[in-house]
Amino acid sequence: LVSGRETVGPSNMEDAVSLEFQQQLLHISENLVTEDVAALKFLCTDLLSLRKLESVKSAIDIFTLLMAEEYLNAEDTFLVAELLYRIKCHFLLKILGYTQKEVQECLHEKGRVSLYRQMLYELSENITNEMVKNIMFLLQEQLPKRSTTHSALDLLILLEKQDLLTENNVQILEEVCMKVSPDLLRKINCYKKAKGEKFRTAVAKYFLLLLKDLGLLPSFCPTQMHKSRFMLLSSEQKGTGVNRVFHFNSRLDLNTCYLKFCYKMNGPQRGFCVVINNVEFSSSERKGSYKDAEELERVFTWLGLDVRTYTNQTSGEIRDLMQTWQHLEDHKDRNCFICCILSHGESGAIYGTDEKLVSIRTIMSHFTAKQCPQLAEKPKLFFIQACQGKKIQRPVYIDVDAQIPELSSMQQNISLSESIPEEADFLLGMATVDGYVSFRDVEQGTWYIQALCSKLQLLVPRGEDILSILTEVNEDVARRVSRTGTKKQMPQPAYTLRRKFIFPIPRDPPPS
Repeated sequence: LVSGRETVGPSNMEDAVSLEFQQQLLHISENLVTEDVAALKFLCTDLLSLRKLESVKSAIDIFTLLMAEEYLNAEDTFLVAELLYRIKCHFLLKILGYTQKEVQECLHEKGRVSLYRQMLYELSENITNEMVKNIMFLLQEQLPKRSTTHSALDLLILLEKQDLLTENNVQILEEVCMKVSPDLLRKINCYKKAKGEKFRTAVAKYFLLLLKDLGLLPSFCPTQMHKSRFMLLSSEQKGTGVNRVFHFNSRLDLNTCYLKFCYKMNGPQRGFCVVINNVEFSSSERKGSYKDAEELERVFTWLGLDVRTYTNQTSGEIRDLMQTWQHLEDHKDRNCFICCILSHGESGAIYGTDEKLVSIRTIMSHFTAKQCPQLAEKPKLFFIQACQGKKIQRPVYIDVDAQIPELSSMQQNISLSESIPEEADFLLGMATVDGYVSFRDVEQGTWYIQALCSKLQLLVPRGEDILSILTEVNEDVARRVSRTGTKKQMPQPAYTLRRKFIFPIPRDPPPS
């Protein structure tokens, strides 16, 4: 005793911390219902044996098992935070001192739930009880006669117990989803793609460690992600397989080599994104276009660009606007320039709201190295949502982005290659191929812009380059059909890019 009071030793402090931690776990457990406990059990299947999980009655039972296996302790509570995040019980994160954003940012490095388990759980959330019955019927010859399942999670566990479903074999899942609900295939396909990307990253990291052990890794390197990406790009570009990395020189500057294949996108200011949204025409209104403009602003702001939107611009105003942006001095401090135009159009041109044409080549030519030296050797991306043909199709809920000009019949078709400037560093993404219409839902927006925004949000966090993303956009739009089932659309990109264009991965989650 000191000064009449008892001293608190290290063991007492540890006991106090442990007690507080146990109280936190108890508080969390008391706020989880039966369905939440079942979800936690499923997400922990790769960490704990099924035999042990079968005896679980509450969340406290799961936490106890995790502590026994040393996955969880008072100093490291992240696994519980991850599990709560996965089952969307975000309101309980504050008990452990986490926010939803903090957990999301740490998942890449500290997450323990596998991609496979995540995919199955997300899939289960979209499988109804009726679907479970249908799947059980389809698989009745492959499952034990005594099998009874009450939920999608039960069904998935049963398939795993029968060795019909594994991390490396999801074929049976694909087959039943195709018959019961084809929309579910999207999650499975995303998993397969992410799994392949994870494997390639692991291979790249292995060779990085090998180079480091051999003393061949330079002292200066970009981020870990960029190092991995460089290794893969290097081998793919040379066409010699991953073993090409063994030819690296000990004096090699990896940053220089990375920049040889990718545009610089690590500046403090990413660039400007100009959106021209023409809605009101004298003879028509492009309903649904505001939805596109809003989505573009959300997504490109998320990607770090300074978005400026201009509505209902005449042909003269579009030309003046391009001249204004051409002479902007602030371009010199930015990495890129992006311009999105939503309007009616004809072959190789778009309409101002005064129903006069402005050629796409004229618009883009304002930003060549000679006309806009501040953007020299920097990527310039243009996305055009407008028809490129004169065929008029009028489905009930889908408009075509084409005008009906009185004198347009004299205009010649212009190939996409003629629209893009002859010099380097340009990309032109067109909603449709030359001569054809593009479609716009009057409530949801255009097929092309909605697909573009969706794929940017999905694939930028995976480190995909813009051409790979636009290929996915093509696939997405090509699969869509009008409500009548008779009208389709095919986007078309053209480019003179000299390097890969890869958006830095944003810290924040996608906006939608």
